[in-house]
Amino acid sequence: MGWRLRVGATVTTVVALFGGYLVADAYDVVPGMVTLQPAPEPAAPFPTAPGAVDGPSPVVAVPALSEDAPVPSASAVDDLVEDLADDDRLGNRVGVMVSDVGTGATLGASGQDRFLVPASTQKILTAVAAYSGPGGDTRLVTRVMLHGDNQLVLVGGGDMMLAAGDGDPEAVNGRAGLGDLADQVVARIALTGIDTVTLAVDDTLFTGPAIPPSVRANDARDGYTAPVAALAVDMARLTDDKYAPREEDPALAAGRSFADALADRGVEVTGSIVRQTAPSSATELGRVESASLGELVGYLLRESDNTLTEVVGRLVAIDAGLPGSGEAAVSEVMSEVESLGVDLSGAELTDLSGLGTGSRLSARQLVDTLLVAAADPELRESVTGLPVAGLQGTLSDRFGGDNPGRGYAEAKTGSLPDVRSLAGTVVTADDRLLVFAVTADRIPEGGSFGANLIFDDFVGDLADCGCS
Repeated sequence: MGWRLRVGATVTTVVALFGGYLVADAYDVVPGMVTLQPAPEPAAPFPTAPGAVDGPSPVVAVPALSEDAPVPSASAVDDLVEDLADDDRLGNRVGVMVSDVGTGATLGASGQDRFLVPASTQKILTAVAAYSGPGGDTRLVTRVMLHGDNQLVLVGGGDMMLAAGDGDPEAVNGRAGLGDLADQVVARIALTGIDTVTLAVDDTLFTGPAIPPSVRANDARDGYTAPVAALAVDMARLTDDKYAPREEDPALAAGRSFADALADRGVEVTGSIVRQTAPSSATELGRVESASLGELVGYLLRESDNTLTEVVGRLVAIDAGLPGSGEAAVSEVMSEVESLGVDLSGAELTDLSGLGTGSRLSARQLVDTLLVAAADPELRESVTGLPVAGLQGTLSDRFGGDNPGRGYAEAKTGSLPDVRSLAGTVVTADDRLLVFAVTADRIPEGGSFGANLIFDDFVGDLADCGCS
């Protein structure tokens, strides 16, 4: 009987407590579904903006140039050309040519077939060859392979713009990161329990001299170019300056950065980092990809990056089945441009960036290359990627004041001692697209800066030309 009394007492207590909770719930003292409050009003309908209507269909902010825009008078353009060519401040070796994109007709020329030092305007040839050969969508892949139980091989695919840490998907320089690559590798080898590895670098993609023999030793020492390598961090710069001193061995330096990234993630690299070709039997553990080749070309044109130009040229050679050497790069870039119908007879390139000594091109050859690229949709981005006058890259501090060419010209600059050049496109006041090239390679001492201003004024006159 005792156990029945105890059970009955427990049930009575529970019922009492539960009944008390229901009362508290009804008066909203404790949470629950029971309430004495009146039912709430139905929720108001979702608000709508009064008078809201569908907006207009999107339109192109900058419409395409009309094919019916008037072509400038050849005599008027030729007068501008002759005034430029006769300017004593430029010296006695000047070549200039202006042509209409729509018709290909020459509107003005002087010394257009004279072979002059092109400086960095010759980068235009490499840009066009890159689109014509490998194509703008090509990406450079950096991989890590596992050989045996614990040897990692870092394989370069031509990307000298790697980030030491995480890659930036919005950047061109630093799109792919060694930190991201290390994350992939560590995640894979963690499954095996490996925490100690050896590391090799495979930089066999490129061959031959890392710096073109035509480049002056002091220019390389001062950071105007880096040794070309199959992989590097930030173009092998030792500081953040554009023309910083460079690593003597960019590939091994990248290997050291990758070893640091692994160490930060708990994987120790033992022994020295060596060079070794990745065996065909090795297993891929991770990969990162560069910005597209089209983005790299745009970067080299805007910033006039000498090293990147040499890299892109070697990729053009490899795409054609040739060795990834500087010599093969020069040969294939010229061959690719000639295959598009540009006559390069008599031209000579000793490198691709224009930094070296001995290169020669005519104004006609530069203009013809631009005309071919502007007329072909698959090549056109090599022209539209040129710096915009007064706004971008090497033209950001040019075309100042009220120069009519500001924002209406896109051109590649060229600068060497006593040499100035400029080649690109300009839209006239009548909305006609022209191409131009101008070079002076024997500027009197102290006149190089002034030559920039003279060239800018000439292109501004073309932009202001309503001379139909």
